[in-house]
Amino acid sequence: MSRDDEARAQAGAWIARLGAGAAAAGDDGAAFDAWLSADPANRAAYRHAVGLWHEFDARAQDVLTELADTADLDLPPAPLATLTPRTARRSPPSGWWIGAGGAALAAGLALAVMPSFLTAPQAQTFVTAKGQHRHVALADGTGIDLDAETRLSITLSGSERRVALAEGQAIFDVAHDERRPFTVHAGSRVVRDVGTQFDVRKHGADVTVTVAKGRVEISSEGAATLSRAIFLDPGQRVEIEPSGAAQMSLVDPQETFSWRSGRLVYRDRPLAEVVADLNRQFVEQTRIADPELGKTPITGVIVLDNPRAVMSRLSLMLPIRTVVSDKGLTLLRK
Repeated sequence: MSRDDEARAQAGAWIARLGAGAAAAGDDGAAFDAWLSADPANRAAYRHAVGLWHEFDARAQDVLTELADTADLDLPPAPLATLTPRTARRSPPSGWWIGAGGAALAAGLALAVMPSFLTAPQAQTFVTAKGQHRHVALADGTGIDLDAETRLSITLSGSERRVALAEGQAIFDVAHDERRPFTVHAGSRVVRDVGTQFDVRKHGADVTVTVAKGRVEISSEGAATLSRAIFLDPGQRVEIEPSGAAQMSLVDPQETFSWRSGRLVYRDRPLAEVVADLNRQFVEQTRIADPELGKTPITGVIVLDNPRAVMSRLSLMLPIRTVVSDKGLTLLRK
């Protein structure tokens, strides 16, 4: 068996595991990520397999019948709801059988598609703790970078790619696919990819979206509505309040993305917001003793090495001093 055939056979096996929901928990998700990263041929084989899966879904009854005729299998018919009317039987997708690897892939797809007829696509949840960042690589080529204290769930199906951002911040570098729109649901806000790279931040009911490449559309669902859909182009940001009020601004997207390289960039932001961000990046927590002090504006770049070093540098810029206790750091006015 050639290396490509072996990769395709493994891809078929992975689709079977994913389709059965086995990789939604435990160590399977990490093992799948490791397999994808081990060899570019694995990623290519998986993309090829997903494409065949979609074609298989469209021609499910014909292909299942072909498999049954070839392998003498007694397979149940696909539910009528998954089939489109046709007047004549079509042949299986071209290129379906490709040596031993193709046969294994076909068997894997059969195993994967049949459970998908019966159950909804399974969501996979990713969570980061304080100070933890994580990169998630999807099989379609999309990359997602999770900031600290972020929780999101990803659901992939043949018709859509859906992310539910419960809390936190993430950068999405989306592989565009007109057949499967990519949407991020952050509370009542829906961010639809019309381009490639953007950042979504959700803390409480406030949502901020920043675009670096391409274009995104932002709309609402549920009771909280925007007066109209908002379109963002590169270098634009929108901050949306729970009421639906939206404030647009021009920004340098790389400043928004800087947390990936261990920096936070601020332009005239209140100290309270900066401290809240730092408390997501560090286990040791900081509090501001005087609420009025929290309104002090900050402009600058903060290097995320450790909280005490950060506060020491801030004290050179602002009228603050730091008190250390067993409960963490307290900021007082000088």
